[in-house]
Amino acid sequence: MAAVTSVSFTAIAQSPDRKFSIPSSRSYSLSNFDAFKLPSLVSYGSFNSRSNYTSRMVVHCMSTATGKKWEVHSGSRHCESFSSLKLLDIPTVAETKSNFLKAYKRPIPSIYNTVLQELIVQQHLVRYKKSYLYDPLFALGFVTVYDQLMDGYPSDEDRDAIFKAYIEALNEDPAQYRHDSTKLEEWARAQSPTSLVDFASREGEVENSLKDIAERAGSNGKFSYSRFFAVGLFRLLELANTTEPTVLDKLCAALNVNKKSVDRDLDVYRNLLSKLVQAKELLKEYVEREKKKIEERATSQKANEAVTKCVGEYQSAVL
Repeated sequence: MAAVTSVSFTAIAQSPDRKFSIPSSRSYSLSNFDAFKLPSLVSYGSFNSRSNYTSRMVVHCMSTATGKKWEVHSGSRHCESFSSLKLLDIPTVAETKSNFLKAYKRPIPSIYNTVLQELIVQQHLVRYKKSYLYDPLFALGFVTVYDQLMDGYPSDEDRDAIFKAYIEALNEDPAQYRHDSTKLEEWARAQSPTSLVDFASREGEVENSLKDIAERAGSNGKFSYSRFFAVGLFRLLELANTTEPTVLDKLCAALNVNKKSVDRDLDVYRNLLSKLVQAKELLKEYVEREKKKIEERATSQKANEAVTKCVGEYQSAVL
């Protein structure tokens, strides 16, 4: 019997580019969604303070208690003098999880549900980072992970319904995820190792989206790397039948992403796939065992019914 293994997807969704700055009297900047907490339960995003200035100040604030984010605009040099307050409606993790459970109300086997609940929490943190912007490679990475996780799920219809509820709970479009993933997969299958990394010299829907990613990744603050993105890169190489390690080096360089981060995240992904195989073996054994029990109960019930009928017929004949 397969060993019981705890499957954790925490590492996949966490971003390796976390930056922490210690606030000084002059300025500080925090790039991560939940990076810093003040005693007042408010974390400050983009804040620049100078002893003398006359321009308007914009402060991004987020309550760690509610998960809501505000933009504060002020013409005063004192942070206390707020001239306007704009609420940016960012849901809490609890709200995202609740939206998922409301959208899909049927029970999910625990071996899947445990991972899905953890995964949606981590993706929520990625989704609502200030630098996050949806891109097809991220979508391909998530779809790849989801399909690997849900492979063998008892019902294809339920698997699709869970995917829809999951993505919509994050306020994104599940149809776009599937469409863009399919487009990238079709494109990658038609590529050679050379053409895969040479996308910048060509025109096309996929090529243009990759060029946009490369441009944003090369600009500070305009690109949010995540491990789903790394899995998306791995999937491209897999579909293009690329086994030469230098191709990944060149693709990372072309997309302006850190190769060391990608290597580390792909190692995590491969380990998770191994754990998923073990978990699915365990699930298969459980399903077969339960099926056998049901069959045995049904056989026993039929035997009891046959005996009862026989006794009844005998008693009728005697009387």
